[in-house]
Amino acid sequence: MSAAATETSLTAVGGAAPQLSTDYLNRHSEALMLLEMVPIDREIVGDLKAWRAVSYVEHFAASPLRCAGEAMAAYHSLGRREAESFETLCAAMERLIYTVTALLEEMPEEEDPALIVDVASLSLRRLIGRANAFINANGRGEAAYIDPCAVQADVDALMAS
Repeated sequence: MSAAATETSLTAVGGAAPQLSTDYLNRHSEALMLLEMVPIDREIVGDLKAWRAVSYVEHFAASPLRCAGEAMAAYHSLGRREAESFETLCAAMERLIYTVTALLEEMPEEEDPALIVDVASLSLRRLIGRANAFINANGRGEAAYIDPCAVQADVDALMAS
């Protein structure tokens, strides 16, 4: 069954408000999966180098999913503060992916990448979890208020270790 066939549109079914979609986070989860495979196969760093960030709107503009229009409508209905919080969180995930990729690329072959991978994976998994909570709350409530200083502090702590 195709991904489009498995996605349902809540607005089409029950007239509810448009919903954000976690499909966007699959891009970041793919980078996490690749990152976690690096200690097994260092050539995967090349795949990480090929990973490219796209915005939530860009992702759904190019998506064949039935819910893509609804996901974009939900995003456009977010308040400025909520959208900026989410974009800050996404930027932190992207910086983390690009930074750890650069670190792994520069690492000599004889060095073990496991520590870098473990620390970066843990941080990226936490950031993805925060983004998932935001999306599942449809950008409302406690999950909508992502402290950009806390996100940056998480990334800085990773880079310092």
